Amino acid sequence: MRVVFMGNPGFAIPTLEKIIQSHHDIMCIVSNNPKPMGRRKILKYTAVGEYANQHQISLIEIGSFQKNTIISQLVSFNADVFVVVAYRVLPRSILTIPKIGSINLHASLLPKYRGAAPIQWALMNGDKTTGVTTFIIDPKVDTGDILLQKKIEIHDSDDYGTLSERSSHLGADLILDTLGQLEKGKTKPIQQEKDLATQAPKISKEMTIINWNWPALKIHNWIRGLSPTPGMSTSWNGKRMRVFKTSVIESSENDLPGIVQKRSKNELIISAGKGCLSLIEIQQEGKKRLPISEFLRGCAVSVGDKFL
Repeated sequence: MRVVFMGNPGFAIPTLEKIIQSHHDIMCIVSNNPKPMGRRKILKYTAVGEYANQHQISLIEIGSFQKNTIISQLVSFNADVFVVVAYRVLPRSILTIPKIGSINLHASLLPKYRGAAPIQWALMNGDKTTGVTTFIIDPKVDTGDILLQKKIEIHDSDDYGTLSERSSHLGADLILDTLGQLEKGKTKPIQQEKDLATQAPKISKEMTIINWNWPALKIHNWIRGLSPTPGMSTSWNGKRMRVFKTSVIESSENDLPGIVQKRSKNELIISAGKGCLSLIEIQQEGKKRLPISEFLRGCAVSVGDKFL
């Protein structure tokens, strides 16, 4: 089939590669415009845009879909299907261009976790399983009829980085299965159950600050969901630091939240609203990410100190 692929981040690359390696034809890749980054304002392409340039695949960089020239370009490819992975909400004028339709890969078992951050929220809520879904795109966010789904186990050791990586490869296989069914006319779309829908809103800056009044398990799960990026932060002695990895320590003591309970060469344990957290990997502002043993070598933190 003739495919137009749309995506932005690295999560979309395994799917793009799978389609390229298949018998389907990528007519072009659509991604966001490059943005000026850093002090020198050097233009930085999206991961998908960079991949297209490196592999000399036709690339359309889009700021807005409102321009008639963009619509004309997309129509000219005579595509059977648009495949969308981690891109943006598309207007109806775009969705109706391909002959068969536009499909999306979403990193949850819809209708659970509709929205921008499904992997993060599955981890933050302490879920044990999640999955990937392909569905027919409609103008609303993640509400279209389901085509295929696959489950994936969430390991205790998973964080956003590891679960996103595994989900991206599982999703790539699911897209190929979906394209195969579309090609043969064997799809059986299933309407989503609205009553079972939950949301996975975009992660805001306010959400990345550790609240030590929370139970240790909740803090631990939020750190997993936001590691390695953007990371959750706390402060000690006026210094901001990001926490990437922790373990939960059960405790029956009713200590004040945020207080250092134990400090040794290799261990830093802080009380929470319920239980304690052992910090495993941390990064002080302006410095490298370090295992806690290395961080503590040059740090004067002591038992009784307070983290905010």
